[in-house]
Amino acid sequence: MPFYVSPEQLMKDRADFARKGIARGRAVVVLQYDGGVAFVAENPSRALHKVSEIYDRIAFAAVGKYPEFENLRVAGVRYADLRGYSYDRSDVTARGLANAYAQTLGTVFTQESKPYEVELVVAEVGDTADGDQIYRLTYDGSVGDEHGYVAMGGGAEQIDAGLQQDWRPGMHLADALALAVRQLGADPAGGEPRTLTGDQLEVAVLDRNRPRRRFRRVQGELLTRLLSSEDPTADVPVPDEDDSPRASSTNPQTQRDSERDQDRDVDGGADA
Repeated sequence: MPFYVSPEQLMKDRADFARKGIARGRAVVVLQYDGGVAFVAENPSRALHKVSEIYDRIAFAAVGKYPEFENLRVAGVRYADLRGYSYDRSDVTARGLANAYAQTLGTVFTQESKPYEVELVVAEVGDTADGDQIYRLTYDGSVGDEHGYVAMGGGAEQIDAGLQQDWRPGMHLADALALAVRQLGADPAGGEPRTLTGDQLEVAVLDRNRPRRRFRRVQGELLTRLLSSEDPTADVPVPDEDDSPRASSTNPQTQRDSERDQDRDVDGGADA
C-alpha cells in the first residue's frame, strides 16, 4: 500500500525541488532600453543558447535544465509558426505565447512525477517603449507581467534589487548592458565582484528599429565596444546582410519576385 502524502506537502516538495534546481543555474537579466529589449545571460557556451528568437517581435530567455526549456522553446516556435500561418503574423503575441507556456508548466507541475526545473521570460518589442511586453513564467505556470526589467536564476533577488536601484527608463544600450553585467558579476555574499567579459556572456536584443524580424544577437566586436563604451555610436547595432534593402527594379515582375524572395527569407523560422 502506498504511503499517504497530503496534497499541500506534495506541492510544497515539488516547489522546493524546482526552486533548488533553478537556483543552481546562471542568472539571466532582461531589461528595456531606449531602442527595445535587451537580454543578458552569463553563458560561456556558444552553441547552447539561453536566449533565442521565437517570432518576428518575440524572444525567449530561460534558466534551469537545458533539455526542458529547449523543449519549451521548440514548442513555442511551432505554436507561433502555426498561428501566424493560419491567421496573420500580427496575431502571434507574447501574451498568447505566455498563456500557452503557463498551461504547459501548470499541467506538468500538478500531474507529472517531476516538475520542470525552469523559469522563462517571453518578451515582445513594440513600436514604442509603452508597447513593450515582458512576461515571467515560473515552474508552476504562474505568469507575471514585468515592467522595465526582470532577473531570474541564481542570485535573482540580489540582482533584482540592484536593477531596482540603478535602472531607469530610456537608458542607452551600452548603459543597460553595463548595468546588467555589473549585477551579474556581483557576489551575493558580499565579496569581490567578478569581471565578466564578452566571451562569458550571451547578449541579444529585440531592436524596434529593425525590419520585420527584430531579434539579433550582439557579439564579437560590437559587444566589446558596447561593454567598453569606447564607441559612442555603438548603441545602434549595424544591420545584418539580410536586412539591407534589395536593389529596386523598374520591372514590376522583377520587383514582385524580389519582394517574394524577401518574405521567404523572413519566414524562414527562428534562430535555432
